[in-house]
This record gives sequence, structure tokens and C-alpha cells, in this order.
Amino acid sequence: MTTPLIKAQAALETLQATRGNAFYPLYHLAPPAGWMNDPNGLIYHNGLYHAFYQHHPFDENWGPMHWGHATSRDMVRWEHQPIALAPGNEWDRDGCFSGSAVDDNGVLSLIYTGHIWLEGAGNDSAIRQVQCLATSEDGVHFTKQGVILTPPPGIMHFRDPKVWQQDGNWWMVLGARDQHDRGKVLLYRGNSLREWRLDRILTEADAGMGYMWECPDFFPLGNSQILMFSPQGIPAQGLKYQNLFQSGYLRGRWQPGEAFRLCQPFEEMDHGHDFYAPQSFVAADGRRIVMGWMDMWESPMPSKGEGWAGCLSLPREVCIMPNGKLYQNPVHELATLRTHEQLVLPCVLDKLNQRLLPDAQAVELEIAWECGQSTAERYGIRLGQGCELFVDAQARRLVLSRSYQDERLCGDRSVPLSENGDLHLRIFIDRSSIEVFVNQGEYCLSSRLYPRSGERQLELFASHGKALCRGGTLWQLNSL
Repeated sequence: MTTPLIKAQAALETLQATRGNAFYPLYHLAPPAGWMNDPNGLIYHNGLYHAFYQHHPFDENWGPMHWGHATSRDMVRWEHQPIALAPGNEWDRDGCFSGSAVDDNGVLSLIYTGHIWLEGAGNDSAIRQVQCLATSEDGVHFTKQGVILTPPPGIMHFRDPKVWQQDGNWWMVLGARDQHDRGKVLLYRGNSLREWRLDRILTEADAGMGYMWECPDFFPLGNSQILMFSPQGIPAQGLKYQNLFQSGYLRGRWQPGEAFRLCQPFEEMDHGHDFYAPQSFVAADGRRIVMGWMDMWESPMPSKGEGWAGCLSLPREVCIMPNGKLYQNPVHELATLRTHEQLVLPCVLDKLNQRLLPDAQAVELEIAWECGQSTAERYGIRLGQGCELFVDAQARRLVLSRSYQDERLCGDRSVPLSENGDLHLRIFIDRSSIEVFVNQGEYCLSSRLYPRSGERQLELFASHGKALCRGGTLWQLNSL
């Protein structure tokens, strides 16, 4: 282990010894301590799932990026491994930024962005970013191999490589920002992980579609090809694009050597307050799985007071429906966390709320509503005093509302309701998060929550009319 890695690991262990736990997740993947952002290098390799992530082990704030590392046999129960990468070489002295992992003839290989500030830390107007390689024989300890790709002329922001092998070639997509502040995705072809040539500009932003496209991912799904990425700089449009930065996808057709032909415009991946930089990988049985960072840049993060920040979303299986829409559902392995089961009986809610659980810290709830027969203006579930997930019958939208005044975290996010009158929800609540899957994956809403001690009661409610609940099931979940 190199000196930077030794220092980083020692700092992490010191910080972990004093980490607080009031908001620390019970079943989501979070750093042992310190800062976490984008997932990197998600891969199934030699019988293990690997999740690498952007990590600052010295304190709870964003800083020189390292790669944290965890492994799992089921995508649910994660074991922390030693820090995989630390900055410090001439090509990555200010950060080992996001990237991906591949199996190169049995060798677990990381492709990442080496970052250098040219005119002072934090000055994004003068940087150098190059793509780098690190390899491992044991899947835990990595040796840096140096720079494998430099940016083309006129490109300075050049990062987040996603690499895969297809038809005898290596391929790589990269996020970029050109001289005109227009986001784009570059496509490279390689004979090996060390030899690359630019194939084409895969696609680029139209007016209003962002100045930088981060964390691209390009993969087949059904009969389509999906370009998933996180554009920066899209202004809000009504109820769309309400977060500072977005994550979403373009659906199209593509074959090696051909242009990417779009079939539909950009669609957001998640409609909650906190979801960014999703990345995909292929499970052992061929399912396409996505995980994202469940936080948002420049947003208050109360967990910093406990010596940590950031967590990843639950793993989600994605598929394409006949209408061309990408659906997301939690992987079936999550059902192994279920312990105590409690039936929610069908009921009519009017003036009295129905208490489900006095202290919801780690729960899963499946519940259905008959929207067409309900007359209430608002109805749904409430967690403590700070979070509501409710149907707004007048606007015909499902709303996720959070209100934590002391933490400066307030606001609503919403999705439209379908016309058939039925609403099915699958909801995962952890100590400081909620993830909502709507109508078998049609929409997702992911947000961080920060209820105070004693304010985690979970209940059903309705106001100004009656709501018909078709019932459901509540499970308490095992802590990891």
C-alpha cells in the first residue's frame, strides 16, 4: 500500500471511531465515515459485486477525491474494503475522479479521471483532466498504470469514463464541455485499455440542455440503446428539472461504427430531491442494475454533523416498456431484509389518521389507493412532522414533500398520476432517506430526510374528504 493510501486509510479509521449514527443508514451503502458522492466502477467480478465511489476520507466535506470500495455477494449486504485509489501522482495529484471498472482477461481494472487544478483548488476555469488506469490481481489492492487518454484539442472538462467490451473492441464514453459551454458525450474505440482513438461525438446538448454532461453510461436495454448521464445547467421548466442538477437518459438505436439515432427526448431518471450520477452494471444473471448518489450538490447535509455525508440509492433493475419508457424497480434480493410483517387492511380514511408504526427507521411499505373513488383533496402517508407522500387530487399529482426548517431542507417534488384511477406504491424508508417506486417502476422519487428523535411515526392520512386505501403490507427491515 502506498503512502497516500496508508494516510487515507488511517484518517478514515480515526474519523470512523467518532462518527455519529442518528442519521447513518441501516441498509443503504454509505461511507464508513467522511464524504461520499458518485458511484464508480460498479461491476460483478469473480463472484462478488464491487461498488467503488467518490470518497474523501479525511473529513465529511468534499475534498481531494479518493475511491472508496465495498463488496457484496447479493447487492444488499455490503462489506467495506480498504480505500482503492488515492490522489498524489503527477497525473492525478488533485483527485481520482469518477470512472468505471472492467474485467480485462481476469484482471479487475479501474479506468478513472486524473484531475489537476492549474490555478488553485476549486477554480474550474483552469484544470487538466486525463483518463488513467489502475489494475488489481486480488480485487482489493490496486496498482496505478498511468495515463491512457488525453483530451482532444479545445476540450478541458473531460471526465467520467464508462468502458465496456463489445464485438472484439473496447469502447468508452466520456462527458465533456466544449469551448461554447455545451455538454456532450464523446465515444472512443480501443484495441486495449491502453490504446484509444476518438470514434465520434456520440451526441451533444441542444440549447438549454446543459453546459456539461457528467457520468455518461451507454448500454443496450431491450431493443434500444440507452445513454444515461447527468447534465449540469438545465433550467427548471415548470415542475420539471427542479433540482440543481439532473440525471436522465436518451433512448435510441446504435451499432458500432454508426451514429446514435435518437428515438425520444431526454427523460429524468428520478423525480425526488436527491439523486445524481447513476451508473449501471450487469448482474450475475444478466439483469441491468442502476445505482445513484442519493444527495444533491450545494444542498444542506445535516449528517455532516456526525462526521459523514452521502449514501447510494438501492440497486434498481431497469427495463424498457413497450411505450419506450424506462422503468426502475428495486432488485428482488432486497426482500431478504424483511423481518416482521404487518398487514395494512383496506380502509376508508376520513378525519382520523391510521397509525402504522411508532418508530419507522428501516421499513418497506407496499400500499395501493383507489384514486378514482377517493374524494379527499390530499391523502397518503406521513413520516413524523417533516415528510409527506400524498396524492394532490386537484393537481392530479403524487407529491413528495419534506419540511425540515432547521436544516433548511424544504420543498416538494412530484410526478403526474395515471388516468386509470389506481395507484400502487412501494416505499423504502431508512434513517435519513426515502425511495418511492410508483406503479411498478413508472416513476421513482428519492430524497434524504432528517427527522428528529421521536418524530419517526408512520401513518396514513386524508384531508377534506375520504380516501379509499386498498391495503398493503409493511415490513420492518434488518439492519446491516
